Amino acid sequence: MRLTAYTDYALRTLMYVAQHRERLVTIQDIADAQGIAKNHLTKVVNHLAQLGYLETVRGRNGGLRLAREPEQINVGQVVRATETDFHMAACFQPSDKSCAFLPHCALKHTLTQAAQAFLAVLDAATLAQMLTRAPARTSAVRLKPRAKPEPA
Repeated sequence: MRLTAYTDYALRTLMYVAQHRERLVTIQDIADAQGIAKNHLTKVVNHLAQLGYLETVRGRNGGLRLAREPEQINVGQVVRATETDFHMAACFQPSDKSCAFLPHCALKHTLTQAAQAFLAVLDAATLAQMLTRAPARTSAVRLKPRAKPEPA
């Protein structure tokens, strides 16, 4: 599973603003610090403000600040609000009938479970945890290490 650059920018924006709560942050501050194009970041910031994660202050001394406490910002909710879809394969599209294994394919079900597990981990995380590097606690399935191949 891979997040879009848009979602990556949204998460990094929230983290940057949360790290600088003592002052208003400008889009240019974030762009410079994160190496993100200002025009891309402007779209992300406007969306985050519409979603109620950021508050914007206009004017000469304006900028951005969090509209909620970092503990109240759920990473899973941010990802769901900024990603366009979670379709991991073509067969997730209702209009796609090209899979030769339909209707008895278990891959779609397995990929759906994987996406749900991915989101469950994100749902257990808050912005505050991302700032302190505290791992999110989750009951998600733990992956087993891959077995090393037998020497030939």
